[in-house]
Amino acid sequence: MNGLGSSLSELSALRKHLETTPIPEADVMMCPPATLLTRAREVLEGSTILLGAQDCHPLKSGAHTGDISAEMLADAGAMAVIVGHSERRIDYGETDSLVHAKALAAYRADLMAIICIGETEAQYRDGKTLDVLRSQLEGSVPEGARVRNTVIAYEPVWAIGTGLTPTPPEVAQVHGLIRSVLGQMLGDSEADTMRILYGGSVKPTNAADLLFVPDVNGALVGGASLKAADFYEILSIYAGSAA
Repeated sequence: MNGLGSSLSELSALRKHLETTPIPEADVMMCPPATLLTRAREVLEGSTILLGAQDCHPLKSGAHTGDISAEMLADAGAMAVIVGHSERRIDYGETDSLVHAKALAAYRADLMAIICIGETEAQYRDGKTLDVLRSQLEGSVPEGARVRNTVIAYEPVWAIGTGLTPTPPEVAQVHGLIRSVLGQMLGDSEADTMRILYGGSVKPTNAADLLFVPDVNGALVGGASLKAADFYEILSIYAGSAA
């Protein structure tokens, strides 16, 4: 819940950064609030930056005042939607079954579903991380999930906005488990190439440590995406890796 019309200047600045010094090693997507989707589409038209949304309702239409369907998001210019973000799960009590339904809605509207999973601090401290993530994957990811329509994002709840992050070995263990569970659910051919993003206090100072961990295929960036310079600095680590 960040961003007004004036914030689109940061999107324009990011576009300029990427046009001046492209980073072909990275695919870039921004997911602004729904109020900015159509204006963001205009700002990004003709650029390499993809446009996504932050949430959707499971149904196509109906008496659900204040909700937005996946079809509405597609009509506004989105090509993907985040579902199951930890703040939706915690603040609104969203269950795995609801996240599953939202992912199916994304597929119905030809959107990519960015399905989020993650454990709380209490679950982390109790050593339940792997069990929690397995359960969330099995409950949230539809059978129709494929590389072309699904991205998984792991975001440890205790690391979001706290400045805390798991160690690279912890991230490697978790992402390895996610890849393994996806293989059991969808088959190795899909699981081996499905993108698994890390999210949770990713910023310029720690991105290089987190984003080259085995089975990490990118980042779901929160606060650091609000400033074009910070976000571009995170993207720049991919250019450095190609050198």
